[in-house]
This record gives sequence, C-alpha cells and structure tokens, in this order.
Amino acid sequence: MRTTFAGMLVSIGATISAASYAQAADAIVAAEPEPVEYVRVCDAYGTGYFYIPGTETCLKINGYVRFQVDVAPNASSIGAGGGGSVPNDSDWDARTRGQVQFTAKSDTEYGPLTGVIVMQFNADNASAQKAQLDSAYLDIAGFRAGLFYSWWDDGLSGETDDIGSPVTLHNSIRYQYETEAFYAGISVDELEDGPFYHGETPNNVGVAVGLGGKAGIFSYQVTAGYDTDNEEGAVRAMGTVAVGPGTLGLAVVYASNPNAYYNKAEWAIAAEYAIKATDKLKITPAVQYYDNYGVTAGEFNDDVNAWKAGVTIDYQIVENLSAKVSVQYLDPDNASDVTSGYFRLQRAF
Repeated sequence: MRTTFAGMLVSIGATISAASYAQAADAIVAAEPEPVEYVRVCDAYGTGYFYIPGTETCLKINGYVRFQVDVAPNASSIGAGGGGSVPNDSDWDARTRGQVQFTAKSDTEYGPLTGVIVMQFNADNASAQKAQLDSAYLDIAGFRAGLFYSWWDDGLSGETDDIGSPVTLHNSIRYQYETEAFYAGISVDELEDGPFYHGETPNNVGVAVGLGGKAGIFSYQVTAGYDTDNEEGAVRAMGTVAVGPGTLGLAVVYASNPNAYYNKAEWAIAAEYAIKATDKLKITPAVQYYDNYGVTAGEFNDDVNAWKAGVTIDYQIVENLSAKVSVQYLDPDNASDVTSGYFRLQRAF
C-alpha cells in the first residue's frame, strides 16, 4: 500500500506537535529563593555584640595583636613562659602574641548567662611557638566557674609594682556580688601550678576573698588568700585617688610566709603617680620597697631588703593602636642590681 506525499506530511507534523507538547509538560520551573536571615546587632549587652543567626544568643569577638621587645640580662627567658622561647645569653628578645576572645550572652530568668573563651598564641620565633587557653568560664547570677584570673592578678596601672601572685590563672569557683560602685566575693581556687614549700606537692587548694569599689574620686580594693597546703596566707590593699593632672596609686601587701598568693617578700609597699600629660600620652613613675625579700628553704629571708623604681610611658598612636615603653631598676641586698624593660606595640580590635 503506497503512502502519499500528503500523508507523509501529516504524519511528520503530528510527530513534531506531540514532541513539542511533551517538552512543554516537562519544563523546569525555578524554585523561589530561600529567605536570607541577616546578622542583627545586639545592643542589650553593650557595643560589639550581634545575634548568632537563628538564636537569641549574642556574641562578641575581640582581641589584640602585640609585638614586644624585652631588654634584660638573659632576656629570652622572660618570654619562655608565654612564647616557648629558647634560653640564650642575649640581652634582648623579640616576641609576638595574638589573642582572640569570644563572649556569648543570653538572657535567662536568673539574669544574663555568660560564656567566655580566650585563646592566646605566642611566638618567640618561627619554630618556638605556643597556643594556650588563656581563659574559659561560665557566669550566671554572680557565680563563675572555669579557668579565669583571680583578684590577685589586679595591680596598679604602671609596670613597676610587684604585688600579685606568681600564678594568677586558676580553675576556680567564685561568687561575686556587685553593684555599679561596689563588689565583694569569695573564690575557691585550685593552686595546682603554684609554688610549693615544706614538702607539699601539686593539687593545692586556696580560698580567696575580694572586695572593692569607688567613692567619688577614690577607688579601693582589698584582697586576701589562704593557701591550705602551705598553711600560709596573704592580704593586699590598694587605692587610687585623682590628684592634679594624674592619679596617685598606693598598695601594700603582707604574707605570713611564702605561699601561692604572695611569695616575693614578707611585706611590700608600692606607690605610683600616673600623669595624664595629653589625651594620648600617660607617664607613670613608680617605686616599691620590699622587707624580708626573697625565699630560702621555704622561709622569707630575714633582714634582706630590696627596692625597685621605674617609669612606664603609654602613647595612643591612633584609635586601637598603642605603644608602651617600660624601664625598671631592682636593687636587692642579697644580689646584683638589675635593669630591665620592654617596648610594645599593640593593635586592639
């Protein structure tokens, strides 16, 4: 049976029409774009916080980059604890630090719930480097638990005073009551890496108390600690007052015998005057006197005194970039005098 030319045209047309219909039925339809949740600013806890997307938790990221050159006899040993430097007989040593802090806050029925993580990275050179957890703690309703610095880490504003604990970063549990002008608290500290005397071994425990506040142009702080294994304690009082173009600071510390809270001398007194020379420049001369200075066989050295004098200069180069120069002179009765210092550049963010 012959197929006519017209019939062939009809068949071809039907085929093309069917194929076009099938393609139209299978056409891809573009999906609607997912809504984008932009980062929102959180101003409930101060500047710098933003909401973690999808949550009601506010997060702040800040820190600093620091470059420092130490000058002292065997200066490389100064940075060994924080930068892993290799000891040598050089009188100067350069080191760099980077620190990042994460602070998370959210509101609860007991008040703000805070979590803090601070990571610190120190480098004495390309190979001698150290990364460490500088702080990590949780805080709610005045209670704090974790790895954090004690009240004994506080001091006067300059670099001359030597009135703090040899180790001030502990795993601790603390309660602190505070208002805008006053605080008071108690802390139980694990003194695992503090100094030990009279045959005591690591995993020591200490109890510290602190209170302080402001009253007009005055500020004050009283801190005490009892080292349970060494069975010795220490107490310190500090105060500042605005005088003329600067701030006068005074501090006194006493220890019953060497312990994890203070082990430089039986007692010491420090004074400084922080002069606000300009909006960008601060000059702080200071002195300190030690009585029964140094430790021998777990006891303070009787009738050995020492004194220290120095000056610290702080200069704000531009916003978030500062420079610091510090020079200190120490003269103990039982050892050679020592002059030391450093130059520092720091960019905060």
